Amino acid sequence: MTEKNIVNKNSEILFLYDAKMCNPNGDMDDENKPRMDKETDINLVSDVRLKRYVRDYLKIFEGKPIYVDDDALDGKTKLKQMKKDGVKEDDLIDIRLFGAVLPKENKKKSDKKESEKKESEDNTDEERGITGPIQFTWGYSLNKTEMLESKTITSKWSGQGGIGKDFRIKYSLLAFSGFVNSKTAQSNKEKGLTIEDLHLFEKALLRSIPLMSTRSKYGQYPRFYLRVELKDDKKSLKDLREYVFIKKRENISSIDEVELGLSKLVDYLKESKDLIEKIFWWADDKLNITGELKDVGLPMETLKMW
Repeated sequence: MTEKNIVNKNSEILFLYDAKMCNPNGDMDDENKPRMDKETDINLVSDVRLKRYVRDYLKIFEGKPIYVDDDALDGKTKLKQMKKDGVKEDDLIDIRLFGAVLPKENKKKSDKKESEKKESEDNTDEERGITGPIQFTWGYSLNKTEMLESKTITSKWSGQGGIGKDFRIKYSLLAFSGFVNSKTAQSNKEKGLTIEDLHLFEKALLRSIPLMSTRSKYGQYPRFYLRVELKDDKKSLKDLREYVFIKKRENISSIDEVELGLSKLVDYLKESKDLIEKIFWWADDKLNITGELKDVGLPMETLKMW
């Protein structure tokens, strides 16, 4: 990995996907109901849920080793197991993308005094945090979301069974804002975020959600992606969700009823033209869009989902 491959420009991200007749992100503290702002009927999804899709895709479909997995292993056990399999910390792409909290590295015993050795043995739970260059806010729906009446479900496996509730929403068009921090990417020249990592992340983000469907998650699909690459590592833009809107905000049941307005976003990008290097974007052909991104008058690249 050479230094020139490390991401050296900031980017702003806008990502939209929808959810129909499913549970986008259950709240374990509230009977696993879809997360909602009950005062406004806005559906919420955590950034952790979004990153989980990306991690699972990279592991299953790209064969990449990941650190934050669902195997319930503690950090030290995980790293020891990976070391036995010949996997180095530098190989863990999800750390390069999103960062992680890892066990603290112990110095060689020969470099320590006896008192320090004892202290190190006593502090086995010490951790070190790695900040990832790609971060997202929580996502929220652009429309008011209707919660469907819960259904009682039963399950049975290995002679055991259970009864629970099945909570779903009618339809939600979810919007996420993200940021690629080039300073963080460049902080470690040997294992920082590369251009190739960034492109693989975009591939995973666009493909992962429908491919990683479960019973409660089936019915979700990416609809729009925009990455605005800035000219250097000292610039940023406002949350791009503030500049998109949908004409109809209530009683929506499918993508066919959505009209996404980009005119305000186009105007904002025009105003910020001097800060922008290039725009990368993708839109699902079922999404009805008003406002032309090409009117911004900047270099653009259309991404492919497949």
